[in-house]
Amino acid sequence: MSGPIVLSGTQLAAELNAHTAARAAALPFAPTLATVLVGDDPGSATYVAMKRRRCSNHGLDSRFVHLPAETTTVELIRVLTGLAADGGVHGILLQHPLPPQVDERAAFDAIPVTKDVDGTSSAAFAAAALGRTGHRSCTPAGIVRLLDHYGVTLESADVTVVGRSAILGKPLAAMLIQRDATVTVCHSRTRDLAAHTRRADVLIAAAGRAGLITADMVRPGAVIVDAGFTPGDVTPGAAARARAASPVPGGVGPMTIAVLLSQTVDAAEASAG
Repeated sequence: MSGPIVLSGTQLAAELNAHTAARAAALPFAPTLATVLVGDDPGSATYVAMKRRRCSNHGLDSRFVHLPAETTTVELIRVLTGLAADGGVHGILLQHPLPPQVDERAAFDAIPVTKDVDGTSSAAFAAAALGRTGHRSCTPAGIVRLLDHYGVTLESADVTVVGRSAILGKPLAAMLIQRDATVTVCHSRTRDLAAHTRRADVLIAAAGRAGLITADMVRPGAVIVDAGFTPGDVTPGAAARARAASPVPGGVGPMTIAVLLSQTVDAAEASAG
């Protein structure tokens, strides 16, 4: 018996990146993404460096702003406001998490919606929830593109999202509802998590807890998307029960950055138009 279909984000991201590069080359200027990093968290620094490399590889420029760990909310917003006013910057990405003294929501909301290519502001969330035009939160948007590419039906599907973060679980649920899915959002206070996950036609694990989803929590034949960090929120045994499952790594991760680059070019095209 063959295993589940692999929902390869690596393959789809390569296709999207090629299209993004072609669009960038057609502009009379290089689309520019400003990345802002507060502090010296090694994981965040690595992730920002990866995004900057991907920009360079696909015809985008990047501008790196590195602020000290003791930066205040007021100081950070001043930097973001300056980037917002800079006509040479088309997209702004504020790397999270931020140090505890920074009001993360106030900082995200200081990024104007036209340049919020990471889709982290309250305005971007509202646009996703209401089905309005705007940049989407990159990881949820990447997940929806992945499901569409592999022909996974969302209309009338029972979808369970495990995780309710402001940049993943909540905006993803909003996007899925716009696609006429019936969505259940589970979290750390959910009673009997397995009772919810077993009902799902599509199960999306986005809690950031390795091995959270085990084989007994999955309905045979479900579609599983693992949005967790390596080694993933879904155990190999759970993925084996699915008809299709995304790998970690190589599933959701590549799609997140591909959507970020695509939305940066969207913003550049809008500024040119």
